[in-house]
Amino acid sequence: MKESYKALIIGDVVGDCGRRALENSLADLQWEYGVDFTVVNGENISGGKGLSRRGYNFLCDLGVDAVTLGNHIWGHKDISQLLLHAEKLCRPANLPPAAPGRGWQLLPCGELKIAVVNLLGRVYMNMPALDCPFRTMQELLPEIQAQTPVILVDFHAETTSEKLALANFLDGRVTAVWGTHTHVQTNDARLLPRGTAYLSDAGMTGARDSVLGVETEGVVARYLSGRPTPFVVAKGAAQVNGLLLEFAADGRALNIQTVKRELPGN
Repeated sequence: MKESYKALIIGDVVGDCGRRALENSLADLQWEYGVDFTVVNGENISGGKGLSRRGYNFLCDLGVDAVTLGNHIWGHKDISQLLLHAEKLCRPANLPPAAPGRGWQLLPCGELKIAVVNLLGRVYMNMPALDCPFRTMQELLPEIQAQTPVILVDFHAETTSEKLALANFLDGRVTAVWGTHTHVQTNDARLLPRGTAYLSDAGMTGARDSVLGVETEGVVARYLSGRPTPFVVAKGAAQVNGLLLEFAADGRALNIQTVKRELPGN
């Protein structure tokens, strides 16, 4: 086995603009950083809300090793069948037990096996049937640790407090915890006291001049009027946000840094 491995983790990919940005940059990023394993959050990739089979196949064709989801999991009708059969796809592990699919996947990385886990936060998430992400992870850990020491956790959550609390709860027991969902890359990439790598939010891959990947006008109109207005996925110049994680085969995180690229509009 190698002395160390590198994982590239890309935050929420939003609609067509995000897909194009990822398509035009992923291979270069993988080459530049010597990436061994790639994780992408795909919960906004298909029309800005949810993941379709076509969106999943697009990510697989780009060479993505694992795809995670979030609160827009049910945005496309074909997701239930996709969850049953897609080997690279993780749905939030703390969904009710009857939900199709798996909350974590054991995936190959050369001779190494990597566990990718997806969890949903409960604070301000408006999904009342969710189980506690802390208890869910506590119950899953023995099963996962019996198969690999390399454990990567995408925590799709609203508040930094919930993300930080979960990361400290898991510190020293998993390789990395990073946040998705808020679409703004944070500036707190670091190793926690017991060695787990952490970032509050990996950021968004989508239109740069937007409100979280959505056209600005509709969002402003909603705030001004107090009335619902349709959200339209924005176009134009794009940004690719994520993180680069270096780790050892025994699961120790060695380094974490943010990744950011800007691309011109098409």
